[in-house]
Amino acid sequence: MLSDSLGHTAEEVAKAAASQFADDFTIIKWPNVNEKKQVEDVIKEAKIGGSVIFYTLVSPELNRFLEDKADEYGVLRLNILGPALSILEEASNISPSLKPGASRKINGGYFEKIRALDFAVKHDDGRNVASLKDAEIVIIGVSRTSKTPLSVYLAYRGWKVANVPLVYGVDLPKELFQINPNKIFGLIIDAGLLREIREQRLESVGSGKNGYADVSYILKELGFAKEVMLDLGCRIINVTHKAIEETASEILKYYNTMNYEGANHV
Repeated sequence: MLSDSLGHTAEEVAKAAASQFADDFTIIKWPNVNEKKQVEDVIKEAKIGGSVIFYTLVSPELNRFLEDKADEYGVLRLNILGPALSILEEASNISPSLKPGASRKINGGYFEKIRALDFAVKHDDGRNVASLKDAEIVIIGVSRTSKTPLSVYLAYRGWKVANVPLVYGVDLPKELFQINPNKIFGLIIDAGLLREIREQRLESVGSGKNGYADVSYILKELGFAKEVMLDLGCRIINVTHKAIEETASEILKYYNTMNYEGANHV
């Protein structure tokens, strides 16, 4: 991925495309590319590695140079930004500014996102439950149901999210029962898949098998979690084989139907 700015746009497109293939793709980002020498270096690396170049360059001169050089070296290329600029220019009859990094202009939405991310970090894994009422979304579930990644994903979109772990045999914070249940989302998962995820986690940290990955214990945990969720009257979401984006979309769809309003969420 080659960009004259940070490369987030090309990265998201590359990841979305790569996710549709069974084979793993290695994504290498080259940000802040503004000179022909840099462009040629990227093309040479791509040639050696048998890579495809996804690029977002606003300079017409650099674009032409990249296209000519990539064709010369026989490297496949995809202009992510060009077609979008062209069709908007045609529709509006206005020429684009062609300023690298224009999408990163600081605005109110940016600061909302930063505040939301800060909130998610401070309210991760059951911390600061005294201010749980300030969360727009509260995620609950047993260990390894992707509560933290989901919280961060939603926070990146501007939502104030907290997550609380449900631990079998451990009392829940009273604050959880003092907030509107329509703000709470319980995550459940297939016991067999959860066992696999936990075993992989134990292997990654160099720990042997223990009760944490035992199926009988997991079933007790999941049964306890479901009882809590039903007691709370919250929305229950099965995250088995579900991507973070899918779960987030389901949460926001339900949240919006309950007439909650968030400021400047994207």
